[in-house]
Amino acid sequence: MIHRLKQFASKQNSLVGATALLVTTTLLSNVLGLLRDRFLAQKITTDALDTYFAAFRVPDFLFNFLILGTVSAAFIPVFVQYRAKSEQAAWEVASVMITLAVVILVGLSMLLAIFMPALIPFIVPDFSIEKQALTIELARVMLIQPIFFGLSYLFSGVLNAMKRFTVYAIAPLIYTASIIVATLGFADQYGVKAVVWGVVIGAVLHMFTQLLAIRSLDIRLAPILQLRHPSLKQIFSMMWPRSIALGAMQLMLLVFTAIGSSLGAGSVAVYSLADNIQTMPTAVFALSFITALFPTISEAAAKRKLDEVASHVWRGIRYLIVIMVPSGVGIFLIRAQVVRLILGTGYFDWEATVATASTLGFFASSLLAQSLVVHLSRTFYALHDTRTPTLYNVIGYSVAILAAYTLAPMSGLGMGVPGLALAFSIGSTVNAILLYTTVRTRLPQLRRAEQGFSQFLFQVLIATVSLIAVVQLAKAGVAGVVDMNRFWGVLAQTSVACLSGALAYWTALRTMRVPELSELSGILLARFRPKLPPAVSAAQDTSTDGAST
Repeated sequence: MIHRLKQFASKQNSLVGATALLVTTTLLSNVLGLLRDRFLAQKITTDALDTYFAAFRVPDFLFNFLILGTVSAAFIPVFVQYRAKSEQAAWEVASVMITLAVVILVGLSMLLAIFMPALIPFIVPDFSIEKQALTIELARVMLIQPIFFGLSYLFSGVLNAMKRFTVYAIAPLIYTASIIVATLGFADQYGVKAVVWGVVIGAVLHMFTQLLAIRSLDIRLAPILQLRHPSLKQIFSMMWPRSIALGAMQLMLLVFTAIGSSLGAGSVAVYSLADNIQTMPTAVFALSFITALFPTISEAAAKRKLDEVASHVWRGIRYLIVIMVPSGVGIFLIRAQVVRLILGTGYFDWEATVATASTLGFFASSLLAQSLVVHLSRTFYALHDTRTPTLYNVIGYSVAILAAYTLAPMSGLGMGVPGLALAFSIGSTVNAILLYTTVRTRLPQLRRAEQGFSQFLFQVLIATVSLIAVVQLAKAGVAGVVDMNRFWGVLAQTSVACLSGALAYWTALRTMRVPELSELSGILLARFRPKLPPAVSAAQDTSTDGAST
């Protein structure tokens, strides 16, 4: 049994298989995330949830600035480069990086814990003294999280570079389940503090899950504190632009939190909960595919096969358009129903429901742009250029901050929390446009791939119009036969609208023979190998491990 578990954890995944796995587990993780938010809304007042989400800001800043950018932008490409030369050299690079990360994370977490009372008043200036005190207490506990998450993501970077995605995909389920257990089991007695400890325990379990996968492989990791290792210079030179970009994103969230603290009790929670909902289609359908595709793009870039790089990049763009356009439109059409189903319970009143639905609607307008930003940024990382996407990310976040001050506060247009979501969407769209314009110049081969793009967009437009018409008809039809004041009535209306709209969209694409539909079928069904378009066949040719991709 143990041997089978080790084989399962260490199994190498093909591109389509990895994407299917990540889609499935990310879907489950996001469903758990929605359940987590429902239980939070049920057990914790929105006023207390403000402190919970605000307490995340400093630990998240630390993790994103030091680790997340390092893994995606620098560590994986450098690890792959060293592994192409020598397995032993690659393990040494991983050991050096992990050791250094632990030392830095522990040191900075202790320092931030000391200065937290001075930081929180800047983050939530309009919170009451009592809410600020609780936020400080929660944030100090939360500082344990980035230490274990940092280790976990570096472990997952090693596994992803080796095209092992199984445990990486399962770990978030364990993390979210830990928060749910803490909320259901202890929130009635200990309030929001129980949830925070569920977060910390979940991060520890997330790390140990990755560690078990590492130990199941022939990976020789050991503590090595070698500050002059040549790989560190290369990693740092590649990571700092990405870290600046992620730091700018966290700065944007800090500003949004500060503005939210002035918009009334529960505003920080409303923004965060709407943000959690809108990330589901992006995480399930976009990030899963992008994560699985990134090593393939990196390998092609390392071999200077720019035609293949362009082919994979364009393939990703078309896929994201096919899946994210209907996702954004669909969420906008059923935003009120979604919020009622997920959060309409316990302490979450009707006023909070309306504000969250409006906020979600503005988030939905940028789902495609958000996905393209991630995909195109990683394309630059594969080309060992982290400065260009950093510049554009910073510009996008700066635009979002300026828009937020214009749209949300009463001193501006007075849109409230929905204005923050609209500001975010504007910044994401600007970012995506700048990235594609530049990558198109960097990879002239993309211009050849653009031939026939207008026809493709027209096909997606026709399918989307079909989706809108069917969803609206389904909503009206079901509303006439069910009690829309009851949970099951809203669930029935939402389910029928989603399924019928998806079927209409799918049928329209199938009728027009859009090639991405075959690949999407394989990813969603994950049972039979799909008939792949030519771009996927090209990916098969670039496989270095003999596995089908």
